[in-house]
Amino acid sequence: MQQLARPTAIQLLHLEDSTLDHDIVRQALRRAGLVCELTRVESLDGFVRALSREHYDAVLADYRLPGFTALDAWQAMQGIPALHWTPPFILLSGAIGETAAVNAIQLGMSDYLLKDDLGKLAHVIQRAMEVRQAQRERELAVEELAASEQRLARFAEHLQSSIEQERAAIAREIHDDIGGSLAAIQFDLSWISRHHSDPETLTHVQAATDMLRHAIGASQRIMMNLRPAILDQGLHAAIDWLAREFERRTGIRTTLRAILHDPDVRRDLQLTAYRTAQEALTNISKHARCSEVHIELSDAEGVLTLEIADNGQGIAAEEREKPRSFGLKGLQERARTVGGWLDISSRTGAGTSITLSIPLSPQSNPGLVEEA
Repeated sequence: MQQLARPTAIQLLHLEDSTLDHDIVRQALRRAGLVCELTRVESLDGFVRALSREHYDAVLADYRLPGFTALDAWQAMQGIPALHWTPPFILLSGAIGETAAVNAIQLGMSDYLLKDDLGKLAHVIQRAMEVRQAQRERELAVEELAASEQRLARFAEHLQSSIEQERAAIAREIHDDIGGSLAAIQFDLSWISRHHSDPETLTHVQAATDMLRHAIGASQRIMMNLRPAILDQGLHAAIDWLAREFERRTGIRTTLRAILHDPDVRRDLQLTAYRTAQEALTNISKHARCSEVHIELSDAEGVLTLEIADNGQGIAAEEREKPRSFGLKGLQERARTVGGWLDISSRTGAGTSITLSIPLSPQSNPGLVEEA
């Protein structure tokens, strides 16, 4: 017949200066049927050495020992470099008042028990181990969540950077290939208009020239959206161009108030602010149903601040929480990649305000870098 596996013995470290009390604790645990190995230490140095060398499932500690107390042992345990997992710490003493016991629990110790109540010790140990295991699982879950958020943030940063590089590459192709072809067509149309006087031909040439002019304007506008070369003139000029183009295209009155003391804002911060304004204005044109937009740009108190506010219908809370509502979520992630944050304030029927804030102090992570 197959033999049943013996339960694994619980490893207990007993901080106790009395051999008699140690033997009494051992007998109490044996009577309770707790399968364990009980190791005794009586000095603070021995306690630290034991925890540094071996793994223990729980610690039992007398409160008063020669030259130190269980509080000193608790403090020493927190500073052991080799101790990656802190075992539950149970006070087991006959010389501790209620106040001292409560203070010990508030410090983080698992439980306390009087020596004349050892019948409950096995239950107290098992309960403390279960609670500590649950705490450990929560700690691991929090650590994994934080690591997952960091991985997601790095992925979002990489994605944004890749998008900017791809936009720059497409803009260059439009400029070099399509722009060159449109310029050649314009040259040929000019040649035809100079060498033909037939009215019908000139009418077609004029129509083609008008369409060509529209195509050139469209290609320039697309290139500007893909790669904002106007940022070379500074963030103020770029946001001003966005505002004027938005007003011309939509007919919505748009005002810009800018106070920038430092024109040499890092390129990645300028790009983040530009893309935020671009996306915000795009959302306004699609959804806000407003008549006015106000934009404020400043670098007061070492923080680059961009606020875009409209007097439209606002954004309902359920609309902002939609799973596929990526526009504003994308702006929040973009702000986070450069150490900033995005605040959205909106009330139904009272408009929406989007505020980007980015500290201007040097960052260890340069964030998004647009390919030249």
